[in-house]
Amino acid sequence: MRHGTAKLLTLFRPANGELRTKGVTSCTNAVLHGWLKQELSDILAQLPKPATPLSAAASKALWATWTAGLTRYPTIPAEPAEPRLLLVLDNLAGHLTPAFVLWLFEHGIIPLYTPLGGSWLNMAESIQRILERRALAGQHPQSPTEIIEWLEAATRGWNRQPTPFIWGGKRAARRSRSRQRRYALGGSGACTYRPIRRRKTALDKWLQASQVTH
Repeated sequence: MRHGTAKLLTLFRPANGELRTKGVTSCTNAVLHGWLKQELSDILAQLPKPATPLSAAASKALWATWTAGLTRYPTIPAEPAEPRLLLVLDNLAGHLTPAFVLWLFEHGIIPLYTPLGGSWLNMAESIQRILERRALAGQHPQSPTEIIEWLEAATRGWNRQPTPFIWGGKRAARRSRSRQRRYALGGSGACTYRPIRRRKTALDKWLQASQVTH
């Protein structure tokens, strides 16, 4: 029986594995942005102050790097704040709200949006799957409130011994070596473990002769 929906707002810091979540039954922009502003403000307050603050020119150069290649983006303030945090977000309409994006700019937070269909680039998706398995596998919740309580309890358990996330690692290295041992065949997803010799055509022979005699 369906008694509503449970949603999990998530902020994840891959460098140290720190996880911040909040269970809600509705995720309007007012709810999402209010929670993000509060949590991001707490994170900024805990960050160490830079030993040597960036100059205004250096800050502008960093923001210019962020806008490079973009065709549409909110107007960056004439005197932008010093960049202090990178925030990876899904490319959803609520995350692109001008008022929210300008708030990020004012606090030195650079938003980085994953491309459409690229949720696998957002590590928050990975940690959410882990939490769901830990909290809900084999269970039979009867209400959204119960689901939220279990998910938030799983978050507290995770934060007692957090695990940092990194890109790549041993698995990526194995996949890279495996790709290097294979030869892709054009026009399909098939591959071979040794290169297939291609018969030389008359044109190939003529081109080779031209290169030699040139």
